[in-house]
Amino acid sequence: MNVATVVLSLLAIAGLTLGTAVFVAAEFSLTALERSTVDANARSGDRRDRFVQQAHRTLSFQLSGAQLGISITTLATGFLAEPVLARLLSPVLDLVGLPAGAVPGIALVLAILLATSVSMVFGELVPKNLAVARPIQTARASSGPQLAFSWLFTPAIKLTNGTANWILRRLGIEPAEELRSARSVQELGSLVRSSAQRGAIDADTADLVDRSLQFGARIAEEFMTPRTEIEALQIHDTVADLQRAATATGFSRFPVVDGDLDETVGIVHVKQIFGVPPAERAHTRLDRLAVPVPRVPSTLDGDALMSQVRANGLQAALVVDEYGGTAGMVTVEDLIEEIVGDVRDEHDDATPDVRRSGDGWEVTGLLRIDEVAAATGFRGPDGEYETIGGLVLERLGHIPVPGESVDLGVSDADGSARNPMLWRATVVVMDGRRIDRLTLTREPRAGDDHEGDS
Repeated sequence: MNVATVVLSLLAIAGLTLGTAVFVAAEFSLTALERSTVDANARSGDRRDRFVQQAHRTLSFQLSGAQLGISITTLATGFLAEPVLARLLSPVLDLVGLPAGAVPGIALVLAILLATSVSMVFGELVPKNLAVARPIQTARASSGPQLAFSWLFTPAIKLTNGTANWILRRLGIEPAEELRSARSVQELGSLVRSSAQRGAIDADTADLVDRSLQFGARIAEEFMTPRTEIEALQIHDTVADLQRAATATGFSRFPVVDGDLDETVGIVHVKQIFGVPPAERAHTRLDRLAVPVPRVPSTLDGDALMSQVRANGLQAALVVDEYGGTAGMVTVEDLIEEIVGDVRDEHDDATPDVRRSGDGWEVTGLLRIDEVAAATGFRGPDGEYETIGGLVLERLGHIPVPGESVDLGVSDADGSARNPMLWRATVVVMDGRRIDRLTLTREPRAGDDHEGDS
C-alpha cells in the first residue's frame, strides 16, 4: 500500500466520521426541538430555519434516514479503517518485539478498537452532546444535508421504515409519525394552579386558562341544552309565530321540526324576521327560511365541536345520541360560556336568582328547593315539586296573581330544631302561568318571644 493510498484512505475515514456526526447531530437536535420554536424561527429566520421546519414536520421519516446514514457511514468507516490502520500499526508492533506470527492478529484487533473509538467519540458522542446543548444551532447546520440524504435514499428509507412499522403493528403497537413533545393538558393545568397558589397569576386568570385547557377534553353532551328545554317550531308555523316565540322566551334560535326534534329540517334565527316585510310575516312559512343545521355525535370533543358550530351560518348544531335521536342543541354561546363563564346578552335576565329584599329574600320561581335552602335557610317539606315556585303553587292550589301570599309552614332556619321559623311567600311577578319571582320572609313562631319567661 503506497503513501497516496494511505492518505486517501485516511481522508475518506475522516469524511465518513464527519458524515456520521452530521446524521447523529440531526437526529438528536430535531428530537430536542419544540414545534412552536421551530415554526417561530421559520417565520422570522433564513433558509436554514425553513430546512429545520421541513425536517421537523417529517420527523419520523428523517429519523429513519438518519439511522440509515449512520449505519452506512459507520460500516464504511470500519471497512476502510481496519486494513489501513492494521497496515500502519504492523511496523510499530514489529519494533516492539512481538512475535512475527502474532503481529497481524494484534494489529487487526488494535485497528478495530482504534477505528471504533474514533467513530464513537467524534462521530457520535461529540455531535450528540452538542445537539443536546445547542439544538437550534445544530439543527440549522445539519438539517440541509439530512434532507438531501433522505431525498436521495427515499426508496431505501421507505422500505426499511415500512418493514419496522409492519413489525410494530404485528405486535399491537401503532407507530407515531411525530414525537409528543408538547405538555399534556393535565401538566399545563397543574402548572396553572401552582402559579395561582404562588401568586404568579391571579385567580380569575388561572380559572380562565384552566377552563380553556379542559375545554378540548370535554364532549358535546356536556355543553348542550337538553332536548326537554329546547323550544321548537313546526314547519307550518309562520314568521309571525317566530316573532311571538322569540318575545315569549327570549331565545334567538329555534329548530324547525316536522313533528318532533328527531325530524328537524333546520334552524331559524330571530334576525331573519327583519328580512320579511311585516305584511308577509303572517303568511311566510318557516320551512322556507330554515337553514340546514349540522348534527354532531354526543361524544364529539370540544375543539372539534367548536369548529363544527362556527362553520354553520347560525352557529349552532344538534347533538345526536348513540341511537340516532336528537339529544339536545348547542350554540356558540354555550361553548364560549364554558370557557369564560356566564355570558349575559340582551336576552338574559339581569336580575340575580336570589337577592335580599327588606327582611327577606326575593328569589326566582325556578330556583330548586335545595338552592333556596343554601341561599336563605328555608328548607321546604317533601312533596311532588322541585322548585320554590312549584311549592307555592301547591300551597295556593290555583294560579296566583302578583301580590298573593301563602304560608309555607315551619322550617329550621339553621338546620336544627332549636330555631324554627314560620316562612311566608308572596308572589311578585308572573310569567304567564308560571311564578317568575317571589319574596320569602320569615317570622318567629307565635309564643317564641316568651320562651325565656318564667
